Amino acid sequence: MTDPNHPDDWSDLNHPDDRTDANHPDDRTDPNPADDRSDPNDRNHQGRPAGPNHPIGPDHPDHLREPSPPPHPYYQELEFLTPKEAQSRFVVRYREDHRPPGRPGFLARRAVLGAGSAPVVQYRLASSAQGDRQAYALLEREVAASVALERRYGSEKFGAVLTRIVGFDLTAAEPFVLYRPPIGRPLADWAGRLGAEDQERITGQLAMAVRLLGDLGLVHRAITPENVRWDGARVRLCEPYAALRAGEAREAFGTAPWASPDQRAGRGAADPRDDLWSVAQLAYYLLSGRPDRGEGPPADLADYRRLAALQHSGLFSPNAAERPHPAELLRLLHVTDPLAAGAGAADPLEPGRAKYDRQIARKAALSRGGRSGAGPAGEEAPEASIHDPRPSRGPTLFGRIFGDRDRDRDRDRDRAPDGTARPATSAQPSELVQAPPSRSRMCPHCLLPVEFDERLLVSIDAKGNRIPLDLSAERRPGHRADALRKAYHLCPHTVDGDEGHELPVPYLINGEPLSIALVGSSSVGKTHLLAAMLGEVELGGLEPYGLKCLPLNPEAHRTYLRERVQSLQQGRQLGRTGQQTFARFADGLLVSAGGATPRPVVFFDLAGEDLAQDSEVGRFLMGVDAFIFVLDPLRALRLPSLDPVREQSGLRLRDLGDEAFATVLNRIPRQRGGLVAAPAALAVNKSDLVRFEPVVDRWLGRALPGRHDPAALRAESRDAYAFLDHRASTAWLKPFDDCADCTLHFVAATGGQARGDRFPHGARPRRVLAPLLSLFAMCGLLPGAEPAGPREGIVR
Repeated sequence: MTDPNHPDDWSDLNHPDDRTDANHPDDRTDPNPADDRSDPNDRNHQGRPAGPNHPIGPDHPDHLREPSPPPHPYYQELEFLTPKEAQSRFVVRYREDHRPPGRPGFLARRAVLGAGSAPVVQYRLASSAQGDRQAYALLEREVAASVALERRYGSEKFGAVLTRIVGFDLTAAEPFVLYRPPIGRPLADWAGRLGAEDQERITGQLAMAVRLLGDLGLVHRAITPENVRWDGARVRLCEPYAALRAGEAREAFGTAPWASPDQRAGRGAADPRDDLWSVAQLAYYLLSGRPDRGEGPPADLADYRRLAALQHSGLFSPNAAERPHPAELLRLLHVTDPLAAGAGAADPLEPGRAKYDRQIARKAALSRGGRSGAGPAGEEAPEASIHDPRPSRGPTLFGRIFGDRDRDRDRDRDRAPDGTARPATSAQPSELVQAPPSRSRMCPHCLLPVEFDERLLVSIDAKGNRIPLDLSAERRPGHRADALRKAYHLCPHTVDGDEGHELPVPYLINGEPLSIALVGSSSVGKTHLLAAMLGEVELGGLEPYGLKCLPLNPEAHRTYLRERVQSLQQGRQLGRTGQQTFARFADGLLVSAGGATPRPVVFFDLAGEDLAQDSEVGRFLMGVDAFIFVLDPLRALRLPSLDPVREQSGLRLRDLGDEAFATVLNRIPRQRGGLVAAPAALAVNKSDLVRFEPVVDRWLGRALPGRHDPAALRAESRDAYAFLDHRASTAWLKPFDDCADCTLHFVAATGGQARGDRFPHGARPRRVLAPLLSLFAMCGLLPGAEPAGPREGIVR
C-alpha cells in the first residue's frame, strides 16, 4: 500500500517520470510542468515564456480543462491499481468534470494526487451510463490496451510517444482510468505553421507510435489532429480509447479524412495499416494546411514533392493491404526502428509451449500403441464391417460400458437386403409421430439401457408429481408429437431404496445422446459457467457455427432459464449447488446441424463436494461422454496480484491441484494406452482476474471466431497450457495429461467479482462457448470439424 504521506513518490505508482531526464526533448526540471495548471495561483506557473524546452505558454487551454473555481479546500482519498496491479492509495483533489469528445457516457477531470500535487487526468464511466454494457466494455478494452503498452514500453524512452497510464479501477462504483496529463498542443493548432524538419519528425514519430502499437497487436483508430500533440520536439498520441486488436472485425468509427474508408464503414478486419492511413492524412494536412476528402490519394498530392516517397510507397492507398507495414515505413522515412535492435526479453512461456508439443506427441504415441476400441476390461471391440461407408465415431456411451451391440444393431438396420448401406435420410419433424426406433439408450443416471415403452410415459405437474400419460387413444399427429415433446419416460431400473428418475422422451427418440459433466471443487464457478454458456446458446451463439438448438424438455428448460440464466444476466450471484443423493442433469438441449437428426445434449453440474468424494452419487461419471474441467485461478496461479482477492474470499493456493479433478479422473475408465477416451476441455474460469497478463489478454479480449478454426483452437490451448505450466503446479494440468483429447481455454463466466450477492456492473461472460464448441467438434457434432483425434493425432 502506498504511503499517503508520500504521494509524490512516482515510483510507488510504478510510473516512471521522464520529466527530469536530460535525454528527453521535453525535459522539465520543474516538477509541476506548465501544461498542468492544477493550482492557477502557483507563482511557478506565472509568466513562464515559451522556449525550445517549453514551447507552450502557460495560458494555452488543453482538451480537458475549462474555466473552473478553485478546488475544494479538503482532500478526498482515491484507491486504484497501478499497471502492475499493485494497490495504491492517495489523497486527491479533483477539478470540475468535462465531457470528453468521442467518449459518450464518460466524464473527464483533472486531479492532483497528494500534497506533492502529482497531476493526473481521470476518465470515468458516469453513473448515468452504468446500464450501457458497451460503454463499460470500451473502458475495459482501453485499460487493457493502456496496461499492455505500459508494461511493454513503460521503461523505454521511446515509449514517451504514447500517453502513459497511471492506474485504474474497474470495480469502483464509477469505474475509471488515470493518465499522465497531455503535453504540447494539438496538431490542429500547428497546421501550416511548421517547418519541413518538424513535419518530417512528426510523421516519423507517428509511424514509430503505430509500430509500437502494432507489435502488441493493437490498432489505435483515433489518430486525428485533435488527438495528437506536439511540444516542438516530440509527439504524444492520445489514450487508446478506441483501440481494437488486429484481426478483429472492424467497427465503424471515425470521420473522414482521418479514418480510412474501411474503418469508417466497418468493413473487414482491423489492421495496423489502418493507423498508417491516418498518418498519411496528417502528413498531407500539416504540409498543405487543409484536410483532404479522405477517399484516396489527394488530388494535388503530386504538387507536394516532400510527400512523393510516401505516395510511391502506397501510404495513401484506400486499401490497407497496399500500404506498407509500419516497420517498412520507418525504413522509408530513415527512422530507427526501436524494436529492430533485438528480440528483447525471452518469452517465459516458450518452454511451456514446447512442453505442450511434447505432451501432444506423447499422447499420440500412447494412442497408437493402445488397442483402438478396447473396452474398459481390455477386451477388443468388434471390428466395423469393411462395407460400412460411415466414418468410425468411436464407442458410444452405451458401447463403452456394455460393448457395441447397439451400434451393430443400428448398422444392420441401416443395410438394404443386398448388404449395401441404405441412403442416409434427414430427420423430419413428422418423425416424432412415428413409433420410436427400437434401440437402447443409456440412462445417464444409472448407466443401464432403456428401451422406449409407451406404458412408462408420464407428465410432471408443478408440484413434481409423476402423472401417467396415456397416448394410445390420441390419433392427431400434431397433438401426439407435442405431447411426446413435453413427456417423460420412467427409467425401469429403479429398485427399492433408490430414487426414482425419468428421462425426457426426446432423449430416447432422437440421435446419439451426448452427456457433458462440469468438474471442479466448490466455488470454482461451475454453476455460473454453465448458466453463462446456456445463456449464450439461448441468444443464438451457436447459430454461426451451423447449429440449431431446441430444449430437451421445454418446461425444465424454462425453469433453468428463469432460475439460473436470467438471474445471472440480471447481475445476481447464483447460489452454490447443493449436494445430491442422486445425480440429475441440470438442463438439456436438442442440437442439430444441417438438417441432420438432432442429438440430445445433457449437462451435469454437481456440487464440488460430491465430485471430490468417491460416493455413489458420482457413479454416473463412468458413462459421461465429455468433460469440462473448471479451473479457479485463485487456487491455482502463483500471482501476487491475486493475493488481495484470495484474502477477501478466504481461498488459498493449492499446489496439489483440484481434488475433484483427481477423483473424477481416477474414476473414469481408461482406454487407448492408459488415457481417458472421453473428450475434455480445461476451462480457466475467472480469467478476468488475470486479464492483464499478456497471454490472457490475447485471448480473453477477443470475440470467438465466427467459424471453427482448428489453428486458433490449438494456439489457445498451447498458450493456456504454457501459462498454467509457468504460473501453477503441474497437478493443475492433470486433465490435459490424462485425457487423450483435451483443449484449454481462457473463459470468464461473470467478468467480475461479486459484491454481496450482486455483480456491481452486471455479468459479462467472455468466451464461455469456447469449451462447448471444442467438445462438439471432438464429438462429431460441429459441422466442418474433424471428430476427436485426427486434429491432435489421436485415433479413436
